[in-house]
Amino acid sequence: MPKAYEVIADDIRRSIREGERRPGDRLPAETELAERYRRSVPTIQSALRLLSEEGLIDKRHGLGNFVRRPRTLAVRDNRRHQWEKDRARQPLRQRAATGATERETGLDPQDLIFHASYREVKASTELAEGFGVPERTVLLERTYRTRCAAETAPFSLVTSYLVRDVIAANPALLDESNEPWPGGTQHQLHTVGIEVDRVEERFTARPPAPEEAAELDLPPGTSVILLHKTSYDIEGRVVDITDVTLPGDRTELLFTTILERW
Repeated sequence: MPKAYEVIADDIRRSIREGERRPGDRLPAETELAERYRRSVPTIQSALRLLSEEGLIDKRHGLGNFVRRPRTLAVRDNRRHQWEKDRARQPLRQRAATGATERETGLDPQDLIFHASYREVKASTELAEGFGVPERTVLLERTYRTRCAAETAPFSLVTSYLVRDVIAANPALLDESNEPWPGGTQHQLHTVGIEVDRVEERFTARPPAPEEAAELDLPPGTSVILLHKTSYDIEGRVVDITDVTLPGDRTELLFTTILERW
């Protein structure tokens, strides 16, 4: 039998999902809800806490509880890598027309705000092993954040690494002011004669670190999905290592496996 706070939470949840309460609407005060549902204020607080953990409402200090505005969903599927490779040799005009974020969210380029920053770092033991290079080899670390212009949090936290000497033949690849780069990393690698042959992705999940929860504006109790991506060229060399932190409340992972016919 459901507990009293669960019944109350279910009724408020229904009112949100059926549109009786709209995004941005303020919920009645806790005392008013307690009177309406004929329950104690602590019971109401338990119901509201549950809805907050589900990401349906926000509690604003001194103001009350508000219906949370739904975030843009990003659907990341395993066909994106071939899509990116197909674009790598397209003319600039076609590459510049859209990007991976637009593909995953359905948004237009003008709906997005993009930020990139570059810096040179020495390869840690883990990155050196991943690339098959000596420790302290110079890498180009690239950090990306993209968000919907109508929202405050990015779709993901992305950090990508390239071996500096591998891409140095094209100085434009070392300059963050050239971002957003039409065609993405696969086109960047193509400019120095590198063709990506395969991409390996490993997914895990865990509770967010405090700084991740803050930057991604995660509802309480929401996990993050960690993606570790390794790209190999046609000679089997690792040419890109990328770590992506995805918000569990607005990311869908879609895997389509095409089977060989008998």
